[in-house]
Amino acid sequence: MREKIIEGPAGEFHSVVTVGERGQVVVPADIRKSRNIKSGDRLVVFSRHDGPIGLVPAQEFNKFLVEATKVMSRLKRQL
Repeated sequence: MREKIIEGPAGEFHSVVTVGERGQVVVPADIRKSRNIKSGDRLVVFSRHDGPIGLVPAQEFNKFLVEATKVMSRLKRQL
């Protein structure tokens, strides 16, 4: 049964997951499919102090870091 996606101000809410005894959670199938997440893929886990927890595919996070580094280098040259 597919969960109804709810649009929120900061993104989409897909479902509620339960943390298992070993701390594991299951990423819902519709999210895995739409984001092309396969078994064995690595996800970066991040959180803000007393805030939300997020998962980002490691490959996408790496691309973000590469682009952010380029921007920081350009800004540094302007100082």
